[in-house]
Amino acid sequence: MDELVQNLINIGIGLLILLVVLTVGAFVFGKLTKFDDSKQIAQGNQAAGIYMGSKLLGLCIIVAMVSFSSESWVTMLIWSAIGIVILCLVYVVFDLLTPRFKVCEQIEQGNMAVAQLLRSVIIGVSIVIGTFLM
Repeated sequence: MDELVQNLINIGIGLLILLVVLTVGAFVFGKLTKFDDSKQIAQGNQAAGIYMGSKLLGLCIIVAMVSFSSESWVTMLIWSAIGIVILCLVYVVFDLLTPRFKVCEQIEQGNMAVAQLLRSVIIGVSIVIGTFLM
C-alpha cells in the first residue's frame, strides 16, 4: 500500500511540474511571437492553434523524456526549462532560415502550410532534444 501511495504522490508531483512547464512555456512562447496567440486562436486562426499546440506538444515530449531519466524533481525542472529555451531558439533559427517570409506574419495570416512545416520541425526537434537530455 505504501508503494501505491508513493506512486500516486509521484504522479501528482509530475503532473504539477508538467503544468508549471506548460504554463511557463506558453507564456514565454507568447512573448516570442509578435501577435497575441490567445486572441488569434479565439478568432479561429487554425495556423496559430497548430503552432501553439505544437510548441506545447514539443514541451510535453521533452518533459516526458526528461522525467524518465531525471534523478530528482529539481533536475527535471531544470532540463524542462532548457527545453523551453531550445524550442524558442528553434523558432528563431527557423525564422532566420526562411528569409522569404516572416513566420509570425504568416501564422497570423493563417498560412496553414507554414504552420504545418513549423509543427513538424518543432516536434522533430523536441524528440531529438528529449533524447539528448535522457
